[in-house]
Amino acid sequence: MSEVVGATHQFHEAEYAEDWARRFIPTPERLHLFETILEQLQSTVPADGHVVELGIGPAYLAEYLLERMPHISYEGVDFSQPMLTHAATRLARFGDRVQFQQADLLGDGWGSDLASPPAAIVSTWALHDLGGQAQTLHVYRVCAAALPEGGILLNGDFVKPDGTRLPFEPGRFPIGRHLELLQEAGFSDRRNLHLWEEEIEAPTASQNYACLLGIV
Repeated sequence: MSEVVGATHQFHEAEYAEDWARRFIPTPERLHLFETILEQLQSTVPADGHVVELGIGPAYLAEYLLERMPHISYEGVDFSQPMLTHAATRLARFGDRVQFQQADLLGDGWGSDLASPPAAIVSTWALHDLGGQAQTLHVYRVCAAALPEGGILLNGDFVKPDGTRLPFEPGRFPIGRHLELLQEAGFSDRRNLHLWEEEIEAPTASQNYACLLGIV
């Protein structure tokens, strides 16, 4: 294990993105996060609602949701053109239900440039790569501004588990701090729905991920 729990990526490089997509096929454990996101969307999003995914990557979550929610429209936002190419290939069979936007989540424009007003915004294993709490807060604020009253944000991401003595990269921080940032960003209700693969003593970079819910 590295001295700091975390990982670095080169998602702008096509070969790296392709290799990462092959290695990151969701495991049965990680599909539990997808199931949790689906349950929340099915209970809150209109049948024909618009769902936005931040950091769509190779579109494993998008494919999972589009198959099970046959009337929603979907929009994937990512800064990486190679990842958007992967996503477009994987989701081609869904036709005009899917749109894409290449954008830096640390900018302000992507929230106002969405193809349709979102009923929900989702993300998995992405926001921790932005660099830290200030960057995550920025994204939370843009999400809160883009969502209608009652709209939801579901962020399934790596966190720093309570009780660990090990250093984590700045983008991985405790659940309690995420809930504080969601409140600061303007979400009236904030909850942690679950924490998976919790490991305090000897964690790898692929363990300790939670599903955080924010309701505007």
